[in-house]
Amino acid sequence: MTTSRVFEPIPNKSVKIVNEYCLTNVSFHFLLMTSSQDVDTINSPDLNPEGSREPAINPLDELPGEVEMSIFDHLEELRQRIFYSLIVVVVGIVGCFIGVKPLVQLLEVPAHGVKFLQLAPGEFFFVSMKVAAYGGLILTTPFILYQIIQFVLPGLTVRERRLVIPVVLGSSVLFLGGLVFAYIALIPAALQFFINYGADVVEQLWSIDKYFEFVLLLLFTTGLAFQVPVIQLLLASLGIVSSQIMLKGWRYVIMVSVVLGAILTPSTDPLTQSLLAGAVLGLYFGGIGLVKLTGK
Repeated sequence: MTTSRVFEPIPNKSVKIVNEYCLTNVSFHFLLMTSSQDVDTINSPDLNPEGSREPAINPLDELPGEVEMSIFDHLEELRQRIFYSLIVVVVGIVGCFIGVKPLVQLLEVPAHGVKFLQLAPGEFFFVSMKVAAYGGLILTTPFILYQIIQFVLPGLTVRERRLVIPVVLGSSVLFLGGLVFAYIALIPAALQFFINYGADVVEQLWSIDKYFEFVLLLLFTTGLAFQVPVIQLLLASLGIVSSQIMLKGWRYVIMVSVVLGAILTPSTDPLTQSLLAGAVLGLYFGGIGLVKLTGK
């Protein structure tokens, strides 16, 4: 005899409770998922307008007009620019050598009351070559800088390209300022010290080769020392150091300026070294002021 089970129907009240529970659970999970997506959207940095997860790139850090070149193309371009620079430098040196005598007379002005001697055959000829070489390099420096900028410009971002013109102009002006400062202040002070020191003992008869070696080296090193503010502005613009950090290290700067004054000056007299050290120190604090004006 088979028996059949009879399923009793579920009361309507129980069905209603189950349905309400399921709807509540589904709604809770939906709200939880929606809120978590909102939190992720808020916390995710630098989302671009399309909603991508990749951070947005600052337009100043992009490479405008980027062109891919092989290593051989870069080497070929470098060879051409070096070749053009050498040609211009040779032309500048030859031009300065043709008119070298006025340059020599101009550089002899700071040595008042000194007679120059040619102690070896051809000594003045080699001195003329040195003066022409220094003069040619100084005159052709803008063209050399132009070739360097044109070579590295494709690899610079928009932010870095904005620094090119101020750095080049500032460096050129400061280098010329260093030459003028050395000619007006450093060279006369050093020569006057040496002349007065042995005036009662020796007669001032100097080798023209040694004199111009001293003068040209002092001019060139002073021009290099005057590049301090340009280096400061460049480091601050790239975010490496700030004006506060530069100002905090003033004690070390004084020591470094004294050491530079002793190294860069070819003479051993304390007056010339002190003048150059003071100039470097003044340029350093002036550079801090310029950095502050830029907001760095």
